[in-house]
Amino acid sequence: MSETLSATARPSAAPPPTPPGASSRSLAIARLRDLALVPAIIAVAIVGSIVNPVFLSADNIINVLQSMSEIAIVVLAQTIVLITGKMDLSLESTFGLAPGIAAWLIVDPALTRGLGLDLLPDAWAVPIVLLVGALVGAFNGLLIVRFGLNGFIVTLGMLIVLRGLLTGISGGQTFFALPESMTYLGSATWFGVPASIWLSLLLFAVGVVVLGYTRAGRALYAIGGNADAARAAGIRTGRVLWIALIVAGMLAALAGLLMSGRLAAVPAAQGNGAIFQVFAAAVIGGVSLNGGKGSVFGAFTGVLLLFMIINVLTLAGVPAQWTNFLNGTVILVALVVSRITGGKAQT
Repeated sequence: MSETLSATARPSAAPPPTPPGASSRSLAIARLRDLALVPAIIAVAIVGSIVNPVFLSADNIINVLQSMSEIAIVVLAQTIVLITGKMDLSLESTFGLAPGIAAWLIVDPALTRGLGLDLLPDAWAVPIVLLVGALVGAFNGLLIVRFGLNGFIVTLGMLIVLRGLLTGISGGQTFFALPESMTYLGSATWFGVPASIWLSLLLFAVGVVVLGYTRAGRALYAIGGNADAARAAGIRTGRVLWIALIVAGMLAALAGLLMSGRLAAVPAAQGNGAIFQVFAAAVIGGVSLNGGKGSVFGAFTGVLLLFMIINVLTLAGVPAQWTNFLNGTVILVALVVSRITGGKAQT
């Protein structure tokens, strides 16, 4: 009600006339921007094949896609939030906590050195994981939307809280002896390809459709571009942002379930540091930290390029300890390129 009153109280100015063909030119520019990383992906593929012929083998390609599939879903979640002009740092902790809570409630302590409570049947695993993700997103929304707190600080605090909660319930140990309901999606193979790859591609396809061709997607971009103008246009900005945070939390939880299924375990440190890769992939994929710009397809090419580079470095014998250096360098380079090519200053 208050949003409606505030929207009707302020006078609305008529928008300036749109030049003929402006919308089509903007659409064409957006499509070209989405494809900006394709040449880089092709170049890395060529370099990778030169470094090691194994790079372009079917097994290695599937290995790259599977290793990126879980993080890619978190990148999709972060993209949804970033487009609204916010960011969710707690996604990396949701990635670990959601399957950790499920394991804690389901696994038999007699099989896991006292870990687990064995309170719920195995069939509850997936619903519990998704519910935990939704609850984390909803609580973030409560603090950000209802209480008007700074999203960066809220989600940073939530990251620390959730990480501590997972360490507390696990005693700093790893949950293992997971039931099949928790391992199936992360370990199954559909039509010769890991199920996690299919799920990741499906979710990105849904994201492309929703954000690119539906009213809900346009609302997200409108809020990220100018929240006041979106509110004046009748968009319920608080509700849309709240839903975006809930969906992001559920996606991060699902990604964590896929990782746990692939490992057949939930380490107490699962997800720690993953946010660096998530931001690196999103930023290099053209998603603006200021909101209102970026695409799901661009985010996908960003995470694909990042993991291809990591794979090339691995095949070249570069130690894995250099991964964080790479992630940070990618973020800085992407920000500089975005600024040089005409983007707004990243504040």
